This record gives sequence, structure tokens and C-alpha cells, in this order.
Amino acid sequence: MIGLLILAEKNLGAGLIATVAHTLGGRPPQLEATEFDHSAPPELIETSLRQSIQKVERGEGVLILADVYGATHTNIACRQLKRGTIELITGINLPMLLRVVCHPATTLPALAKLAGEGGRDCIVYMNSDI
Repeated sequence: MIGLLILAEKNLGAGLIATVAHTLGGRPPQLEATEFDHSAPPELIETSLRQSIQKVERGEGVLILADVYGATHTNIACRQLKRGTIELITGINLPMLLRVVCHPATTLPALAKLAGEGGRDCIVYMNSDI
């Protein structure tokens, strides 16, 4: 099973996990969140991130779903990436997360692709004629 790690500031990860658990009737066992305060020192963020990666790693890789591209915590996560073993997608939203937890029996690269598609394709401008 691929480990899923939400990397986000404060309560965003916990809120997303609670919503997924409510929607699916239970919390997926491979899903965790690493939450932090933006004022935390980078060294603390990196230590917490490494511990969280080890916690969710079950031999099939880890997909990190982060909130913001280019933020300190995301840049720290980039230093942990290993193609095919630890991957990162930014811009997490609920449709992205639901997409990945509903496809647990796939490869890490395919799951990363599903995450990106779920996040992008489920953004709909309802009043648009385009």
C-alpha cells in the first residue's frame, strides 16, 4: 500500500482527513498529515517530515500531497524526493485526496498522475459558458 502524507500548515491536513473519513465511513490506514506553524524553523519541519514519511512508508512508496508550491515546507519536501519512491504533488484539495484514497491498488507514478488530474479536473467554474 502506498503511504499518503498531507503536508500543510496547521489544521488543513486534519480537516481534509476528517472529511475523507466522514465521506468514506472510515479513515484510510495509509493516510497521515504533517502539520506545522509557518513560523517553525526549517530544521523542525524537516525532522517532522522525515518522521512522517517513515511512519507511512510500507514498502510501496510515499505520495506527499502539499498545500502550496514554493513554500518553505514544500521546498524542504523536494529534498526528500526519490523518483518512484517518494513523490510530491502540490495544490492539495479534497477532490485530489478523494481520488487517491479511492485507488489504493495502483503504482506510485499512476497515483501521482491521478492526484494531479483529480485536483485539476474537479475545479469547475459554474457560471462559465466556456
